[in-house]
Order: sequence, then structure tokens, then C-alpha cells
Amino acid sequence: MDPTLYVVLDRTAARGRDVDDLLAAVIDGGCRMVQLREKDWPSGRVLPVARRLRERCGRAGVTFIVNDRVDLAVAVGADGVHLGQDDLPARAARPLLRPGMLLGVSTHGVEQAHAARADGADYVAVGSMFATTTKPDFQLVGPALIRKLRGEIRVPLIGIGGITHDNVAEVVRAGADGVAVISAVCAAPDPASATRRFLDLIRSARAA
Repeated sequence: MDPTLYVVLDRTAARGRDVDDLLAAVIDGGCRMVQLREKDWPSGRVLPVARRLRERCGRAGVTFIVNDRVDLAVAVGADGVHLGQDDLPARAARPLLRPGMLLGVSTHGVEQAHAARADGADYVAVGSMFATTTKPDFQLVGPALIRKLRGEIRVPLIGIGGITHDNVAEVVRAGADGVAVISAVCAAPDPASATRRFLDLIRSARAA
């Protein structure tokens, strides 16, 4: 797992762009970890899409995560599943996963982050870093929460929420192991170039 840049493929955020084409673009741009996020379609409709993306990620050596749906993640042989605070609790999800599958959890505070780790999370997503249109009910915690958790959480911390080329360095400097982005890549005119730009900015922030 390389969470440096974690691109969340979201059909709605992509504004009509095909998710297969979007995946090809972000892989071409150098992304090594992606998540399929589909909030509206039923699992039966998402299944063939998830299978195609899983196969392509497998060929490219890219970690493939499914959002929310443990059953779908297991069915397609995904590398892992990502759960929010309103999804199946991590403690209940872990026994359902295949050995070696990754479990990621979205958190919005110190207690949630510690609980996620205690319940078996392999990485902890922290957000929202900045204001975001992807989740209208977002909880703004800012990079300060990453900074606070850095010395307390011994698994990768991933900043998420409203991250753009203009503010990604702030999240990295706060101590994030990686950043998750949705609209900044999915809705970009050139997703491959947007991906490359993020990676360049992250590397520069780490070097500094």
C-alpha cells in the first residue's frame, strides 16, 4: 500500500466521465492507490464495474479499495474496504474480510481515530482538511488534527476533504502519510496531469 496519493473514483464527482477511463488516467499519472466510491447505484449494478477496475489495478500493481460495501469488496477480491462512521463498524467488518485485506476508516476527531486503530484499521483517514463540496455535511477539522494525531497513531494517516494543488503541502507538512482526493482529480480537465501535479507537490513538501 502506497497512500501518498489516494484517488477516490466517484462517478458523480467525475461529471459524466467514465470511471474506467478515469482509472486509466490516474494510473498513467502515477497514482498507486485508488478507491471506488459509488453512493447511488445498488451493489448488483456496481459489481461489474468494480470487477473491471479491480482487474486493471491488479495488472498495474495498484491497490484497489471499495468504499462502504464490505460484501462487494470481498466479492471482487479487492485489496481492501474503506468505512465511514455511519457504515459497518470496523470491529464488525474485520472478521468478514479475507486475510490480508486492508481496512481503512474515516475519522473526524481524536477519539474516533484511536477507536479506528483499536478496532483494526490499517490506515486512518482524517478530515475534513478543508471545506468540500463532495460531502455537504462535512466536519472541518483541518491539518491541525493530523498534527495532533501524528505522534499517537502508528498506522498511516491520510488527510481527506477539500484538498487541492494549492493546499496539499499544508496537509503533508502537518504529518500526513498521504492525501485522498476526489474532485481535484475526478473533475479535472486532465486527470492524469492533475495526478502528476499532486505527486510533484507532495514530494516537494516532504523534501522541504
